[in-house]
Amino acid sequence: MNGFWLFALVLIPFLGALLVSVVPGDDSSSRSRSITLITLAVQCLLSFGLLIPFTAAEPGQQLVDILPWLPQMGLEFSLGVDGLSLPLVLMNGVLCLVAAAASRSVENRPRVYFALLLVISGAVNGAFLAQNLLLFFLFYELELIPLWLLIAIWGGANRAYASTKFLIVTAVSGVLILAAFLGIALVTGSVDFGIRPILTTQMGMGSQLVLMSCLLIGFGIKIPLFPFHTWLPDAHTEASTPVSVLLAGVLLKLGTYGLLRFCLGLFPEAWSAAAPWLAGWAAVSVLYGSLAAIAQTDMKRMVAYSSVGHMGYVLLAAAAATPLALIGALFQMVSHGLISAVLFLAVGVVYERTGTRDLNVLRGLLNPQRGLPLTGTLMIIGVMASAGIPGMAGFISEFLIFKGSFEMFPVATLLSMVGSGLTAVYFLLLVNRAFFGRLAVAPGANQNPRILTQVSFVQQIPALSMSLLILLLGVVPNLLVGLSQPATAQLSELATLVQPGGLS
Repeated sequence: MNGFWLFALVLIPFLGALLVSVVPGDDSSSRSRSITLITLAVQCLLSFGLLIPFTAAEPGQQLVDILPWLPQMGLEFSLGVDGLSLPLVLMNGVLCLVAAAASRSVENRPRVYFALLLVISGAVNGAFLAQNLLLFFLFYELELIPLWLLIAIWGGANRAYASTKFLIVTAVSGVLILAAFLGIALVTGSVDFGIRPILTTQMGMGSQLVLMSCLLIGFGIKIPLFPFHTWLPDAHTEASTPVSVLLAGVLLKLGTYGLLRFCLGLFPEAWSAAAPWLAGWAAVSVLYGSLAAIAQTDMKRMVAYSSVGHMGYVLLAAAAATPLALIGALFQMVSHGLISAVLFLAVGVVYERTGTRDLNVLRGLLNPQRGLPLTGTLMIIGVMASAGIPGMAGFISEFLIFKGSFEMFPVATLLSMVGSGLTAVYFLLLVNRAFFGRLAVAPGANQNPRILTQVSFVQQIPALSMSLLILLLGVVPNLLVGLSQPATAQLSELATLVQPGGLS
């Protein structure tokens, strides 16, 4: 019975993808979308069903099931869930369903499109649940090709450049991670690829630092952190709205999850030694992402650069490795996924109705008679949450991170707080330029129509749902904190106390 839950979460999306591909009939977008929605709804319900057998007070892996696969290579189909992975599995279920619901008009090869969405959903679940290093790597790489195709086929005018850049850069990430996993086996002389801490009694500090650096850069590309971020704005700009939701809400979290589970979890001593430098790196990434966002005039690129800054908070919290900071890191991963979904969905509606995302052109979209008042309201909610306004999920995550990190790295934390303040600056610029003022035609190649076509309420349900979840987690944060606190506290115990120094 234990194995049923986790294996089903991985297999159901793959079976749905097979069904979408082989079901007889015409190549209908509505049919493929209906099958996908039903499949992802079942997966989402099953994900929340994990809350029934899951015991929040137990910090270790639960519902573990192991099937031998290639024992000679140390590869086994081992799945398990704990307080660190369960919230991310829940978020994956919700956001994949939202992405499919937002895919309303896929005319070009709908079977392939929806099959790829389902493959991504299953691969991400497998990566979060994997208890074997090689199995994690297989699922980690499995989502690469589908996402590349989603950008390359259904993207914008420069989709070839953006998708190729994404493929090459993220492939480097996979190579580094595989090299680190194989290096562990080589240095320790073991073919057991189970997830367990490696201490100096098994491996020297120099070897630990080298292997951890490979993992750190690999996951840093995926997150992404400065200076490995350059693929992200291009990918977001050219990707369709549902793909951007998946990219920011789900795929980036594979990097932050790997940061906690494998960098900190496998090499706690090396992580503690490098922590001051990692805190400095986090501060630089936060400030760069925020300053770069201020300079953007494309709404989507601005939201993309904001992700670079907000993912830097996770690195800061991981560097501090205090129980409070780590629970904040997990809260930030979930809240950012929900917030970015709202922002990208709102930007997608604006682009669909006006034909532009240029802040030099857009004006007055909050106009209740002739504009997009509900879309503007949802955008403002997402902006407020991202800026850390109290009462919303973004405030809880940032407060936990800053409170948990300040004692360990005060300077890096203060610089990151400056970055949080800059978030309010660039998002205020976005809202003020695009949604306030007169709905007049501004000079430019793409001009606002004087009266915009209203968006149906059904079309806005995905963004509304995400907004309600943001408010719910902001008001009742213990829904997530209580679920994950034992697991993050156990992870914190792995790291030795880090003395402030270096760039901190």
